[in-house]
Amino acid sequence: MSISNRKLEHLEITLYERVEGFTSTLLEDVKLVHQALPGFDFSDVELSTALFGKKVDAPIVISGMTGGSPELEIVNRRLAELASKFRIAIGVGSQRAAIEREDLRRSFAVVREVAKDVPVIGNVGAPQIAKGYGLKELMAAVQMIEADAIAVHFNPAQEVFQPEGEPHYGLSILDKLSDVSKDLGVPIILKETGCGFSREFVRLAKSKGFTYFDVEGAGGTSWVAVEMIRGMRRGNWKAEAAKRFLDWGIPTAASIVEARSEAPNAFIIGSGGIRNGLDAAKTIALGADAVGLALPVLKAAESGRGDEFFKVFIFEMKVAAFLSGSKDLRQLKAAPLVIKGDLLNWLTQRGIDLSTYLKMRGTAHERLLR
Repeated sequence: MSISNRKLEHLEITLYERVEGFTSTLLEDVKLVHQALPGFDFSDVELSTALFGKKVDAPIVISGMTGGSPELEIVNRRLAELASKFRIAIGVGSQRAAIEREDLRRSFAVVREVAKDVPVIGNVGAPQIAKGYGLKELMAAVQMIEADAIAVHFNPAQEVFQPEGEPHYGLSILDKLSDVSKDLGVPIILKETGCGFSREFVRLAKSKGFTYFDVEGAGGTSWVAVEMIRGMRRGNWKAEAAKRFLDWGIPTAASIVEARSEAPNAFIIGSGGIRNGLDAAKTIALGADAVGLALPVLKAAESGRGDEFFKVFIFEMKVAAFLSGSKDLRQLKAAPLVIKGDLLNWLTQRGIDLSTYLKMRGTAHERLLR
């Protein structure tokens, strides 16, 4: 199957099949502490910030999802229109198809044409780095959309179950990317795809000089489920095994803490199962600098409810900030938290001291924002 046809099938499956709900983000175990006297008016709440050198009205990234065929150009245009209207960042899906076929580039380039003044994030896969992609290919991806940053996505769980997958994940990937980063001219974001980053991964990546991470933890779209469905349609023997791994991964809330505990001064996008503005606010307070959204935005855009979705989502973020006594993102990033249940158990077993982490979390952000 061609890459273009695979991308179309991925879109169809995520829109119409069950690909989420197999496990929890554990954000339900995060509680912002209510403040009866916030000390300011609701209208004073300010979520604006800078992402990749450009001002945005809220720390939101429409995560890279698609592109690579003429049909998908329409989808990317709709997503870019939302990013432009609400002045938030946007990523594109894997650009491999367009790097290898120039006639497919417009399905990605349309994002920058529409979203002229907001951050745009490119996308290539880690297996392609392992197989030979270097500065030339990443530069082509950046130039294609005039990207402000480029995500390199790590998806070993998806690749191992994909009927035509390429699970090439040797340690040389980080070394190659480290070399490329010296001449690329834009930041490289290391991005997971639904299974989260561990503290071990972040420690290794940090040692190679990487400071941008998109954790995309478990609890949202399961790409194992997507490939299981594709496998079942083809009678592929891997589909049965995939059923055992539908809940695989590090929950989003846990992955944010694991990443931040290892990289206090890194830029972290918290993503994976973020479905409302309250969860987004929790994500920021827990240690992320921005939040990433994919499937709910796609569904809203395809049903013509994109404007309504973001209006409600951003309102909920502001309400959570207001009721936690946080006038802006700096205060939200240090807001009092209570962590309980499975998330507390996870952190305890992983050797992360909660009181130490919460103090470090606020201090780290203060250093980052000076």
